Amino acid sequence: MGHDEMDGYMALYVDDDALKRLRAICLALPEASEQGGVGNPTFKVRDKIFAMRHLMDGRLSVWLKAPPGAQGALIHTSPRVFFVPPYVGHHGWVGAWLDIGLDLDWEQLAELIEESYRMTAPKRLVAQLDRH
Repeated sequence: MGHDEMDGYMALYVDDDALKRLRAICLALPEASEQGGVGNPTFKVRDKIFAMRHLMDGRLSVWLKAPPGAQGALIHTSPRVFFVPPYVGHHGWVGAWLDIGLDLDWEQLAELIEESYRMTAPKRLVAQLDRH
């Protein structure tokens, strides 16, 4: 493993500002939990993944479910931010780079995470979101 790869790998174990913001968004959703596993960390609702942080090409990213057609639209309009993640991209998931500073629109990312949550959570929990 080269120096840059090691730096990226070690970044997975640091509570940086991006991870703190990601946690705040994900864990504010009803019954959301943070776990290890596929991502580092993985955010789940009722043991189903709706968002996961990954190291890809030495860069930190978050992967999440996207509604039909959203993946292509996001990547087309913001290719510097969004990408098709491996393994889950063919299922419509979209990735967003977390290391792009001011180019990352956290409000948009929060909306996308909530949409991923809505696609994953049971209807009763989604209804709780709609009441707030």
